[in-house]
Amino acid sequence: MLFAMCSLLACATAAFAHPRSTMAIHNSLKTTNVQQGEDCENEDLIQQADFNKVVPLPATITQGKGFFSMTAKTVISCTPTDDMKRNAAFLAQYVKDVTGMALSVGTKGSTSIALVLVPKAKGFASPEAYRIAVTKKGITVTAPTAAGVFYGIQTLRKALPGIRHCANCEKVAPEVQWPLATVNDSPRFGYRGMMLDCSRHFFSVAEVKRVLDILALHNLNRFHWHLTDDQGWRFEVPGYPKLTTIGSKRNGTVLGRNSELTDRTPYGPYFYTDAEIRDIVKYAADRYITIVPEVDMPGHMTAALAAYPELGCTGGPYEVGQYWGVYQDILCAGNPKTFEFIKAVIDKVCDLFPTSPYINIGGDEAPKSRWKECPKDQKLISQQGFVDKDGQTKEDQLQGYLARRVEAYLATKGRKVMGWDELLGCGVDTTATILSWQGAEPGAKGAKLGHDVVMSPNSNCYFDFDQSEDHSIEPTNCYGTLPIEKVYDWNPVANGLSAAAANHIIGVQANVWAEYICYDHVLEYMILPRLAALSEVQWMQQDKRSWKDFVARETKLRNLYGIYGWTYAHHLWPDEFRKVAKQY
Repeated sequence: MLFAMCSLLACATAAFAHPRSTMAIHNSLKTTNVQQGEDCENEDLIQQADFNKVVPLPATITQGKGFFSMTAKTVISCTPTDDMKRNAAFLAQYVKDVTGMALSVGTKGSTSIALVLVPKAKGFASPEAYRIAVTKKGITVTAPTAAGVFYGIQTLRKALPGIRHCANCEKVAPEVQWPLATVNDSPRFGYRGMMLDCSRHFFSVAEVKRVLDILALHNLNRFHWHLTDDQGWRFEVPGYPKLTTIGSKRNGTVLGRNSELTDRTPYGPYFYTDAEIRDIVKYAADRYITIVPEVDMPGHMTAALAAYPELGCTGGPYEVGQYWGVYQDILCAGNPKTFEFIKAVIDKVCDLFPTSPYINIGGDEAPKSRWKECPKDQKLISQQGFVDKDGQTKEDQLQGYLARRVEAYLATKGRKVMGWDELLGCGVDTTATILSWQGAEPGAKGAKLGHDVVMSPNSNCYFDFDQSEDHSIEPTNCYGTLPIEKVYDWNPVANGLSAAAANHIIGVQANVWAEYICYDHVLEYMILPRLAALSEVQWMQQDKRSWKDFVARETKLRNLYGIYGWTYAHHLWPDEFRKVAKQY
């Protein structure tokens, strides 16, 4: 997207090698990171943890003198709730991943790591805040919620010394020394998200879970899942079986950047079953990540129109999109069948995603050319008395009318609308949360009007953009450029906003549009390490961030990327960037 930024671009795609399955060709393209496995045999296995090398850096770290010695005899104990027991199991696994130590989970031992839930505790800045206290007898993580404890666990995980460096390493540390310290931390923003587009290219359940693991490591708590678009519909809706039998596949994918050629290779059918979606929702929830689903409307609906042409203004025929960009055909707002369709989709989405307070209805890039010519739409416009005024066309107001009907229907289910910043131009109610993608200005405007706003400007948050100015040395992507420095160096709250408006800036989100992202390892390459930079924007206070310090800490954090086999870009480390490619 949204796609005005990419409307003249297209994927140099090998679409036949689809990431839905763990295909041999897919795995053969997985790259390894240069540092994985290096120096695995020559390190002192007794090393010290370091809270000062964590990303994002905790708010305050007060260190004392001396150490707590963690060994294989150390026991992890926890408040006896299901969430906390799961947290304890996570911590045990994380410690084993990094150090090789197999800590037991159970009753408190002679030395222990205690995970303590104190729901009514005072002194915590937010529900996700936590406190870590390291004494000579052990480590205690305290928080008012299980999510807060989980973020404390992530800090412990990232503070561990890099004993292991890759998935195949079998070293086991005999001891890890934890400096005596008190750590207090809480996030700046309550909404810390990333969007993944699974319409343009489909990603398997396994890869979506890997992405969720990446988000959890970086303290994100929202996964915005873009499930429908012109190029593919990715879930089932009762009463509308053609959405997946027809709408989930396309007859080809454009070659290059919107050339006149496609690969002429069918892509799909690819969609998630109900069971797969519920499994992913639980996997995310176990990591304190809420999934926000998106069904874009009334535009970006070509896949649905191909399945049900009567929902369009012309009646079709329509074809699932093979090209990127903005399609002129959108849902016919004047057709009563359209809202029945929308209600059925919303019913299903609310059922599949029971914990999300938001349902994202997109609202972006909806051309009105068909509405201007459609008798049904013009009749509804006349009935509602819409006329061009205040910079809004009567067709813009028709989109607002449709959005408000959706808002009202979602309200009956206890949900709220979320959508892209174009919604500000069609008169939606202020209960709608706005994703500001077209720069900072729409976000400021929305906040002043009383909308909650998530800042997601393409200038700082579009991870489908190249990571350097020299596009010739990057994978084929959108022609936009977003180096990691620019991800880091911005303030989501614009200068000059009143305190009341600033309080409506509730979060920050990265977006990964997948027109050109055809493989799992390319997806991870586009996300990492830029997500680490954004995590500090999302979590840390503005005046506490330092680019130079971040680079040093990220150099340590990437050891975890190696352990889990995640592919990442090496732009931060010039001696390693394109180390193999430079030979040719």
